[in-house]
Formats: sequence, structure tokens, C-alpha cells
Amino acid sequence: MAQPLVPDTSVVIDGRVSAKIKAGELQGRRIVVPEAVVAELEAQANHGRDIGLRGLEELRKLSELAKSGKIELEYVGIRPNLDQIKLAGGGEIDAMIRDVALELGASFLTSDQVQSRVAEAMGLDVEYVRPQREAIKPLSLEKYFTEDTLSVHLKESAVPMAKRGKVGDFSLVRLSERPLSERELRDMSREIFERAKADPEGYVEMEKIGATIIQLGPMRIAIAKPPFSDGLEITAVRPVAKVNFDAYRHNVELKARLKESQRGILIAGPPGSGKSTFAAGVAEYLLGCNYVVKTLESPRDLQVPPEITQYGPLEGSMEASADILLLVRPDYTIYDEVRKTRDFQVFADMRLAGVGMIGVVHANKPVDALQRLLGRVDLGMIPQVVDTVVFIEKGEVTKVLDVEFVVKVPNGMVEADLARPVIVVKDFETGTAEYEMYTYGEEIVVMPVSKESKKPSPSWKLASREIEKELSHHVRGPFQVEMLTDSSAVIHVPQDEAARVIGKAGKNIDQIEKNLGLHIDVRTKDEPASLAEPRIEDTSKHLIIWLEELAGESVEVFVGGEPVFTATVGRRGDIRVAKSSEMAKRIIKRMKKGERIEVQKAEQE
Repeated sequence: MAQPLVPDTSVVIDGRVSAKIKAGELQGRRIVVPEAVVAELEAQANHGRDIGLRGLEELRKLSELAKSGKIELEYVGIRPNLDQIKLAGGGEIDAMIRDVALELGASFLTSDQVQSRVAEAMGLDVEYVRPQREAIKPLSLEKYFTEDTLSVHLKESAVPMAKRGKVGDFSLVRLSERPLSERELRDMSREIFERAKADPEGYVEMEKIGATIIQLGPMRIAIAKPPFSDGLEITAVRPVAKVNFDAYRHNVELKARLKESQRGILIAGPPGSGKSTFAAGVAEYLLGCNYVVKTLESPRDLQVPPEITQYGPLEGSMEASADILLLVRPDYTIYDEVRKTRDFQVFADMRLAGVGMIGVVHANKPVDALQRLLGRVDLGMIPQVVDTVVFIEKGEVTKVLDVEFVVKVPNGMVEADLARPVIVVKDFETGTAEYEMYTYGEEIVVMPVSKESKKPSPSWKLASREIEKELSHHVRGPFQVEMLTDSSAVIHVPQDEAARVIGKAGKNIDQIEKNLGLHIDVRTKDEPASLAEPRIEDTSKHLIIWLEELAGESVEVFVGGEPVFTATVGRRGDIRVAKSSEMAKRIIKRMKKGERIEVQKAEQE
């Protein structure tokens, strides 16, 4: 008489037992299913996991085969308690299943390699089977896709819908007038799981209670079920376009920027605008430039060549993935998508470690991408983390921003003593400043650089005449008056006249301001021909750069011949840098090495 056969959980889930019976291999055999297998499958099914449902479906098939007389089916053993089921991952349930086979002297059927080896070590007669890969057939889901279909949306008791069109111009269309049933979606869901198991390009990206993400080649499928959703739902998304980097606006300038050094770039835009398509084009271009390129994605759905390795969260953590990537040392990493605080911190850590980073960010305006960094990355570090923002709309590059760091008086302020570190966000094409980001008190301000603020007021002409009348007593040569606001103005005087207008310790200009009731900023007309070495004062709180002859002028400060920052000289002829700042510390360190501080009048835009 043939030995009874004890299957473990793995072959029941795989459907290998019924497949063997139908193939005539186990005809008339006594199949003994341990109660531990049933309990484990039931627990998985109760938690909404499809493997539990597939296993229970296999047990139903075995029951039908037993009724037809093809096999004898029996359930034996002790049902595990809740604690034992929780310890299933540690082998507790597997041990109970092996005990049943040992007690009956049965042969043991498994598709789990570890289980197979443990059973052989215990003296069991083991048959190890590999999951049978059937020919890959088209999915029922695929009938809803056409060449211009971006996504398909299916839900029980609702008519099937799809987004069709081209990038930036999609519309939601009805695919049928008949609502789908829960049974149809359940069958479709089971078919998708089977395809993921059989397809070399398919895998389960994420599985939670009530939600599963499956990747099948370029197609990403999200399956939601109660309690996560109010009904069974399947959403399938696939890319509809693959665009070469050369097809985008500014591609020549962006190529030069990417090739000259590792960069920090954010690709921003609203959902469905084509950000990932652009990122894939950039990745392919960088690969062609002989750079080592990797990606960080969850889920992994960027369409990139096989030479580019796509990494997901390692043990559920992008930080752990980043630690591995830092050891691999890629030239560039594409991070798709950067959303949560930890994502931005991982992006910043890798960028500061010297890796070129390209992040994909959801944003409705170009500057919004930078604002998402605020509070997550120190303000002064933002230009080192991100120096370029590429904004995508309807599949096109509509805006590119440059991010620079300077020390200056923020736009709209006039007191030179208000000079501070400012992040200037400029239009890549024109070089025009569009936004300034700086600290004001304890707040971080993102201020548009308004051109309207310089629009003349009717009262400015009268105020300008009063200033000219007052200054005629102090200035011998020609001068010009430029009104900034109703209460402030700039006067442009010859360089040799500036000291007379300002007076010793600013006494003359203070008196002029008092007489007029206006704030006056004094600037010289003449531009220095070369670098000048200023007088340096090192106080307890400040490093002061004295430039009396350039009071009110914008200057570029050099250390050791290298440009360090741009600033506006105070009306008393000084630039004050707080010694507690990182910039002052770096300057002092270089001065101790013998490097000189020099200045040059900044070029006017």
C-alpha cells in the first residue's frame, strides 16, 4: 500500500497538489492535510492576503477530487493557537506539519527549499517540487488597454473607466455601460497574482492588509479591498510615451550642466505631467555619457535600460537603500518620488556625500519644489542640495530655475545693515531673479522679486526735487536720484564725492535724512578697474570688511582669488559678517593660511 502524502503550506498555495492529481501522478493516494496548514491559510485569508485565498481555493479543489474518487482526503493534527500562528515566520507551523508526516510515516511534499532540507535531515521521505511555470497568457485586464491608454480603473458595482489621450491631455472615458461584479474582479485579481508568479518580469512590490501593488513589466497594478477600501478595486497604470532627452527644450544647456559636474536637480510638475518620462530620458542620456546611474523607486516603474539598476526600499526603508548606494558610489541617482520628510533627508544626505541626485517631486509651481525643502533641509544648505529645478507641464519643459547663494540686502529692504544670506532663485534662460528665500526673525520668507515695487509714484517727482535741492549743498559734481519707495531713495554720486556726502561716521548723511524725512542710500558711479584689498576688522561678534569708498555699492568678495559671496556695502562703508556663521568661519580659516580678502564692484544685470 502506498504511503500517505502530507503536503505543506507552500505546495497548497502553489496549487501543485491538484496539478499532480490531474496529471495522474497521485491517483488513489491518501492525501493527509495537517490542521496547521488550514489554520495558516485561514489566518492569511482573514488578513486579506491573496495567498491565503489561493490556498483555500486549492483545498476546495482537493475536496472535489476526493468526492469524485480520485484521491482519499483526510485532515489530521492539532490546530495551532494564535501565538503559534504569529510565529509562523520562524518555522513554528512548519514544525507542526513535519510532525504529522513523522507520526504517519508519510512522504512529504513541499516547494519550500528550507522546509525540504529540514525534513530530509529529520529522515522524512521528501519530494521537492518547483512551482510550475505555465505559458504566459494575456491578462483579462489587457483588453481595456489601447495605445493611448494611460490607466484603467475597475471597481465592483461600477462601470470600467480609463484615462486616454496624450501626456498633459488625458480624459476619463467609459469602457462599458455594464457595472463589473465582485466575482469578475476577484477572478481578475487571482489571474494577476498568477501572472506575477509566472512572469520573470513580474513581482509583488508591496502587500499590506487590504492593498497590494504588483509590477508586471511596465504596468503597475494596485489592488485594493476591504477594509482598506469600500469595495474590491483594480487600478492599472502604464507609460504611454518614451521620449528622448533631445526632444525637450533647453536640452543642450541641461546636458552641459549635467556633464560638467554632479548636480542636485529636482524635476517638478503636477501629477500626470510627464515627470517620470523626462527622468527616464535623463537617466538614459547620463548612461550614454558613461556615468554609473542607479534609481531609487517605490514602486520601481521607471522605463530605463537594463544597465541601470532600479532599487526599492531595503527592508521597507529608503534610508537602508541609500546606505547601500553610498557604498556602490554611483555618479547619479534618480530618486522617484521624493515626497515625505525622510525622502528629502535621504536625498540631501546623498547629495552632500557627493552623489549627483535627480529627484522627482509633485509641485503645482516651479518654486513649490524648493519650498518643500524648507524645514527639512537647513536654509543655507539648499543650494548645495538643489541647484536646478526643471518644471514639466503637459510633457514639456516649461521652466528651469537656477538656485544661488549670496549675501545681500533682500529685495524691498534698503538698510545695508539688513544684509544677510539670501537664496536667489533665477530664471535659467534670462538670469532674472524671480524669488528670494531668507530668514526674517525666526521665520523663513519666500518673497517674489517684484518689479511692481519700482513703479514710480506721483509723489516721487516732488520728493526727488527736494533731495536734489538738499544735496546741491554737499555734492559738487553731477549726481542722480533714484526713488525706491515713498520713504527711501538711492543717490548716485562720483566716487570722490561719496566721502563728503556721507561725512565722518555718517554724520552728514544722517543730517540729510533728518532734514528730508527719507532714508538715503549713497552709491558711487565709478566702477573699480581691478580687485581691491580692503581693511579687515575682527571684533568679538563680527568680521568687518571696510570699504568706505564703495559705500552703498554691490561688491563681490574674493578670498585667495576665488569668489566667495556678493554683498551690498553699508552706507558707513562696511560689510558685517557674523562670526557665528559658517561663512565667517571659512573666511577666517583661509585668512590664517595667508589667503587675502579682495573685493570688486559687482557687475550690474
